Amino acid sequence: MSRRYTLLLIPDPDEGGYTVRVPALPGVTTEGDTLEEAIANARDAIALWIRSAERHGEPIPEEELPPQTVTIDVAA
Repeated sequence: MSRRYTLLLIPDPDEGGYTVRVPALPGVTTEGDTLEEAIANARDAIALWIRSAERHGEPIPEEELPPQTVTIDVAA
């Protein structure tokens, strides 16, 4: 069975690479030195999360509508 999840890729300007969060799956956070590595690590982390949830009889969230991001300017 294939599932689809949105990845939030956060660039690290100081260290380089990316931190990855999966909003639909609590606690799924990983990283990678490149975009490709970050995405591959996210796939692995998601698969582990799902297997663990299945073993423990926990529900596996489905992402029916992907989150939206908006960038705004705020006067400070």
